[in-house]
Amino acid sequence: MGAVPRGRLLKPAVGVMAKVPGLEPVKSRLHQALTQEMATVLYRCFLLDRLEALATLPGIDALAAFTPPTGRARMVALAPEGFRLVAQQGRDLGARLSNLLAGLLASGHPGAMAIDSDSPTLPMAHVREAAEVLARGAADLVLGPSDDGGYYLVGLRRGEPGLFEGIPWSTDRVLPVTIEKAGRLGLRTHLLPEWFDVDTEADLRRLHAALLAGEGPRRTRRCLEAIYG
Repeated sequence: MGAVPRGRLLKPAVGVMAKVPGLEPVKSRLHQALTQEMATVLYRCFLLDRLEALATLPGIDALAAFTPPTGRARMVALAPEGFRLVAQQGRDLGARLSNLLAGLLASGHPGAMAIDSDSPTLPMAHVREAAEVLARGAADLVLGPSDDGGYYLVGLRRGEPGLFEGIPWSTDRVLPVTIEKAGRLGLRTHLLPEWFDVDTEADLRRLHAALLAGEGPRRTRRCLEAIYG
């Protein structure tokens, strides 16, 4: 997990689930609309904006949980200076989430969260809310619902590997099945406000419209300006 300085008062940890740009395909559902190369550029903007935003968010310890593990050198070059890096471990997304959160909790953090890198306009206030809920013990599980039936954030106060087993990943059943499992496990669950992530061309056009209507992450904004003009 990386050494934590002795005597340091730990905060809730937030790990960005990241694919190292350029080492494996990303945003595959956008390849037909953008090409694989442009989708990689776009994802790199998403990721850098997310890391930059979390690096300045008070009340959390931020890190990047990256895959594949061979991409560490590239992540060192991409991440903000001093940003903690952890290689994802596990055969599927459920195992990788479970291993990441359990490892962070075992390091002494009062709560551990995993967040996506595909929701560029997500307000950091939602992440702060999740951290505060976990830190004060107001819930055992925090979920940030995505409007496609998944979630953009999951956070725990204790390791719960069973929560991530048997989840129909990449479907609109991820969130409801997770909530159902949490109930069976006796977890007190706190839901954050719903947001949207970007997987399809329709999502990308929605993001472009949102950025035209207001402020947004700078790299993502410039990338969409290059795509749409």
